[in-house]
Amino acid sequence: MKVFTTKKDLAQHLSETRKSGKTIGFVATMGALHQGHLSLIEQARQKNDEIICSIFVNPTQFNDPKDLEKYPRTLEADMALLEQAGCDVLFSPPISEIYDDNEQWHLDIGEPEFLLEGKFRPGHYQGVTQVVFKLFDIVKPDMAFFGQKDYQQFLVIQKMVELKNLPVKLVMCPIIRETDGLAMSSRNIHLSADDRQHALVLSRTLNWLKQNFDQDNIPALSHECEMMVSAETGVQLEYFEIVNGINLHRANQNTKNIVALIAAKVGNTRLIDNVIVRD
Repeated sequence: MKVFTTKKDLAQHLSETRKSGKTIGFVATMGALHQGHLSLIEQARQKNDEIICSIFVNPTQFNDPKDLEKYPRTLEADMALLEQAGCDVLFSPPISEIYDDNEQWHLDIGEPEFLLEGKFRPGHYQGVTQVVFKLFDIVKPDMAFFGQKDYQQFLVIQKMVELKNLPVKLVMCPIIRETDGLAMSSRNIHLSADDRQHALVLSRTLNWLKQNFDQDNIPALSHECEMMVSAETGVQLEYFEIVNGINLHRANQNTKNIVALIAAKVGNTRLIDNVIVRD
């Protein structure tokens, strides 16, 4: 696996890749890699000739400085995992390689910026679109792969690609779970043994909803799910919503694409999860 830390060196390498007619698949990460990330690499491998992964803990998408500070950084372990997964190139730049001083960015993403995650993490999606736009501009991938766990983020990036008219195909890959159902996340490392058990209420509730879903009874089901999560010790629910999977408006009897999304604090760790109820 080749490793680049500067845009210039990466661009030189990618120029050769394109000249040889190879397609480029891209997986953007913030490191602390787990099986969920590696599944994106695997999907990318199946559809492209060369796979690029970036590891960059992006400061502009953290609205809480403490959250940025404690975000796990495990570069050596990450590199070993990427080697095993068959990644061809790692791009791991310092902040100064990505951002100039006092750089400004604003993209009118519309409603998805302010709903659900956007309500609890103001400014988060501006930071996400800013860095993903930069990475797309540097890598110029044919395809880019993102996890379903960050469902709203995928919609936001989709909107950014549309607004900026970028020639990249986005692929959403399924959530990868631990054997007990917990969605894999870089933040799971912060869960205590007790927290880890309490966190299972998120996937348990989503599974219950999918199994008992009745489109004529959405408000009652939503309330029942909220009660299930709120009853769990050490879990503080931020939101549970059953929504239209295209625009994130609350679902009703006529909605065709339905997704349930949840966010909660388990101990001191904020977790998100979702399930596609109907597509």
